[in-house]
Amino acid sequence: MQITSRLTMAAHMVCAIDYFSDSRPVTSTFLAGSLGTSPVMVRTIMSMLKKAGIIVSSKGKSGIEVARPLSDITFLDLWKAVDRSEADSLFHFHENPHPQCPVGGNIHAAIEGPLARAQQALEDQLQAVTLADIEAEIRRRAGDSGAERS
Repeated sequence: MQITSRLTMAAHMVCAIDYFSDSRPVTSTFLAGSLGTSPVMVRTIMSMLKKAGIIVSSKGKSGIEVARPLSDITFLDLWKAVDRSEADSLFHFHENPHPQCPVGGNIHAAIEGPLARAQQALEDQLQAVTLADIEAEIRRRAGDSGAERS
């Protein structure tokens, strides 16, 4: 199992939008350069983030803005916005185990609980980290107090 890079790209985008918001208009082209990806990919993720109420954008000078404080946006919010499948579960059962087989007839019931607990643990960890935490670490690593942005 692998979560796609949309989660990390969404975190990058939201932090960049906030980081540069006071010094320049943030556009999809600017974000694509920062992420090292295509503007099409950025616009795809932006659409998901807008739908989730995480960012807002306008056609005017202001560009893209974060819709709420970074302290109110968690990794779980981003994951639900850009990476979580339509299903309720990360894990998908194979559909047709043989019901008369002792393993096939019981496998789903035997592994359903452990997989549900694993998903809950992941969601709990994603909920515990806000983008304010991430941006603070970015600023620390960049030696940036927040006063000077370029």
